Amino acid sequence: MARPAPRVAPATSATFPDSGPPVAVLSFMFSFMGTTVARIPDTFCLPFPADSRAGISAAPRARAPSSHDAGPVMDETEFWEIVDTTREAAEGDPEEHADLLVERLMRLDPDSVLDFARHFEARYNRAYTWDLWGAAAVLLGGASDDAFDYFRCWLIGQGREIFEGALHEPDALAELLDDFDEDIDGDGEELGYAADEAYEQLTGVVAPDLGITAQSAEPSGTPFDFDDEGVLASRFPRLWERFGND
Repeated sequence: MARPAPRVAPATSATFPDSGPPVAVLSFMFSFMGTTVARIPDTFCLPFPADSRAGISAAPRARAPSSHDAGPVMDETEFWEIVDTTREAAEGDPEEHADLLVERLMRLDPDSVLDFARHFEARYNRAYTWDLWGAAAVLLGGASDDAFDYFRCWLIGQGREIFEGALHEPDALAELLDDFDEDIDGDGEELGYAADEAYEQLTGVVAPDLGITAQSAEPSGTPFDFDDEGVLASRFPRLWERFGND
């Protein structure tokens, strides 16, 4: 998930001048014709040492994801494995989770980091529903636009079972969550920026556009009044019974 600042395109990759056919190919060609070559002409050699190319960073290849929920390099299983292992190591601290996630992503190549970002953003967009927003309002005691944004990031950070369960039935969070402390839980803002930060540290450039369909202007589903406790209790009876009176 990109930070509010606008993205900039990554630096254009370096190009190399045409230096002619490779030396090994020329040697084979001359030998095949029965000609003994004592020395390959300098004009056929690279114009600079091969090891000097290591200092020239190429921009990432632009690739379209195969679907809205997956990228061409990282599959869904690996995505959730990274989310789960870093969350468990953080022992429930969302900020520590974000720090560990950045560290873990920096052990990957840049293309894989972009795929992680695609998986994350696709799920973040899928969670933009009125019902899930209402569930967040119950858990948090009210949820502004920003609070719901950060709640969705936090929800992804809880792992596949909780995320998919809540997406299918938000009221099921009453059973899916072992506990919920609104002073600690429910705010995963930094998780949403982890892939961007890891990519920038790996490459020195801002992550390119992910090619993910933009979030809809309005949440999916039917809107309702989050300020009406009766409505919340009616729509989310189990969640309200457990967390609504805190």
